[in-house]
Amino acid sequence: MRTTVGWRADAGDALRRVPIERRELRADDVAVRVDYCGVCHTDLHALHSRAGRPLVPGHEFTGVVTEVGTAVTRFDTGDAVAVGNIVDSCGVCRMCLLGQENFCYEFPTLTYDGTDRHDGSTTLGGYSREYVVREGFTYPLPSGLDPAAAAPLLCAGITVWEPLRALNVGPGTRVAVAGLGGLGHLAVKFAVALGAETTVISRTPDKAEDARRLGAHDLLVSTDEGQLAAARDRFDVLIDTIAVEHDLGPYLSLVAMDGTLSQVGYLGPVTVATMSLLAGRKKLSSAGSGGRPGTAAMLEFCAEHGVTADIELVPSSKVNEALERLARNDVRYRFVLDLSDLS
Repeated sequence: MRTTVGWRADAGDALRRVPIERRELRADDVAVRVDYCGVCHTDLHALHSRAGRPLVPGHEFTGVVTEVGTAVTRFDTGDAVAVGNIVDSCGVCRMCLLGQENFCYEFPTLTYDGTDRHDGSTTLGGYSREYVVREGFTYPLPSGLDPAAAAPLLCAGITVWEPLRALNVGPGTRVAVAGLGGLGHLAVKFAVALGAETTVISRTPDKAEDARRLGAHDLLVSTDEGQLAAARDRFDVLIDTIAVEHDLGPYLSLVAMDGTLSQVGYLGPVTVATMSLLAGRKKLSSAGSGGRPGTAAMLEFCAEHGVTADIELVPSSKVNEALERLARNDVRYRFVLDLSDLS
C-alpha cells in the first residue's frame, strides 16, 4: 500500500486530517496528485447518513498524473486530468457497452464509499492529496480550463449536461432551469452555450442579476402566480435542480406540449397527477452523472465555449467550515478545496 494524507470523518461528522492508504498501482491505474476537489451536497448527505462508518468524501476533482501503470497508454506523468464520481463499472452490461457506465446494471463503483471490484475495499474520495484510479475513468483536462473551476464539472456539470444533450437542446429550444445553485448555474451556462433561449426559475427576484450575468434571457419568479400563469406551456425543456421535496405540478404547467421536465435535484419519491402529464403529452424524466463518452464530450465543449463553475476556492483546512456553509446554502455557487496545503 502507499500512504497519502486526506480529510476523514470517523465517529462524528467533522473531518480530520489523517494518513490515508491507497492501493499500489495495477497495470491500468494512474496515480493522480489531487489539486482541486469540489464540495458537493452529496458529500453532506453521505456524512450525515453514513451510520458512523469512516468516510473520505470528494468525487469531482482535478490534478496531475504522477505515476502510471504498466499497461497505461493514454496518460503520462505530468498530464493534467479530471476524475468524477464513477471510477469503475462492470464493463459488459448493456449500459456499459452503450457508454452509459453511470447506469451499470451491477451499479458503478463510486469514487468514495463504493466497493472496489477487485479487492472489495471501500473507496476513499478526493478530499486527499493522491487518488489511484483506472485509466479508463480518468479524463484529460483540456488546456485553457481553470483546473479549480473545472473540478465541479465532473459531478454538477455532467449531471445537467447529460439531460440537456439527451433532450437535444440547441438553437430554437426554450429552456427553463429551476433553482440557481451548484447544478442550476451550470445548467444555465450550458443551455446558453448550446444556443437555447434560457430562463431561470427562482422563488424570489433576488437572483435576477446573477441570472443575467450567467447569460439567461429571463427570470421567472415561481411564487408569483401571475408570472406562472403567463408562462404556461412555454418551455420545451425544464431542468429541475431543486434539491428538496417539492410539488412538480406548477413546474409541469410551464412545460410545452410534448416537452420534458427533467428532475435532477431531488432524488426521493415524487407524486405527480396524471393530468399534469396528460394535458400536453408532457414527459417527466431524470438523469444522474454520465458515461465516459459523455463526460469527455462535455469537457471538450467546456474548453471550446469557456464554461466552468463559479466557485469559492478555500484551503482544504477549512473543509468543515465549507460544509457548514454549504448546509446553509451560503455559497455562490460551488466550494472547491485547494489540496496543496496537504503537501
